[in-house]
Amino acid sequence: MTRKELVELIYAKQSFLCVGLDTDIKKIPQHLLKEEDPIFAFNKAIIDATSQYCMAYKPNLAFYESNGVKGWISFEKTIQYLNKHYPHHFIIADAKRGDIGNTSAMYARTFFEEMNLDSLTVAPYMGEDSVSPFLQYEGKWVILLALTSNKGSQDFQLTSDAEGERLFEKVLRKSQEWGNEENMMYVVGATQGKMFKDIRKIVPHHFLLVPGVGAQGGSLEEVCKYGMTDDCGLIVNSSRAIIYADSTENFAKVAAQKAKEVQLQMANELAKKAAN
Repeated sequence: MTRKELVELIYAKQSFLCVGLDTDIKKIPQHLLKEEDPIFAFNKAIIDATSQYCMAYKPNLAFYESNGVKGWISFEKTIQYLNKHYPHHFIIADAKRGDIGNTSAMYARTFFEEMNLDSLTVAPYMGEDSVSPFLQYEGKWVILLALTSNKGSQDFQLTSDAEGERLFEKVLRKSQEWGNEENMMYVVGATQGKMFKDIRKIVPHHFLLVPGVGAQGGSLEEVCKYGMTDDCGLIVNSSRAIIYADSTENFAKVAAQKAKEVQLQMANELAKKAAN
């Protein structure tokens, strides 16, 4: 999916919502456990219920890998289902990969060739040669970790060098030598609030993947105020607040309602931006 296609998708759906498929077999409704593949059954129901309100899905690999081979099968079936039935949705593998060049090349082959995903989250700590293999695929996106929503982000990401440049700022500046606005995004946690102003000074046009709205307490209004660009420039993820909003047989219906509520807020934010 090109940047142009991504922007068109957002405005066509009046949504920049990404539904995170952080599917934990210990949290899904109990009645699904009788299914042959409970994880896939849950994902399928969530996808069918929320697809009209979101423009992206983000399965987190940890929730699938924790179930061993069965989990990988559930993940692969989920991706195949999305590619077949919802080909216009943007699919993000939240895997946070990143290793020496030849290893990254194998990760890239796995997610971009074998599984045909649109994008992959990547850890930039090992530098250019660990990231560049992911950037060789036309129409695919690398989403670099920049400033995350967890409390521990302060341990390294906010530390400064002698010139006062914070580590996340160095990541933003340096990585622009590797990729561009057409193939690279950044993860910025919704809980970072006004920090989006500092980020937009360095990457004014790049798309940002924003987790942390919903269960983690991030404010969608604040994210849009400081982070939205003229062509949106945001993909905002919500996982638990949508997919685990209900644990009964009505879980998919409730998830749809929660997704719709977020989508309506997003449509309002897009309208506000257009009016300014």
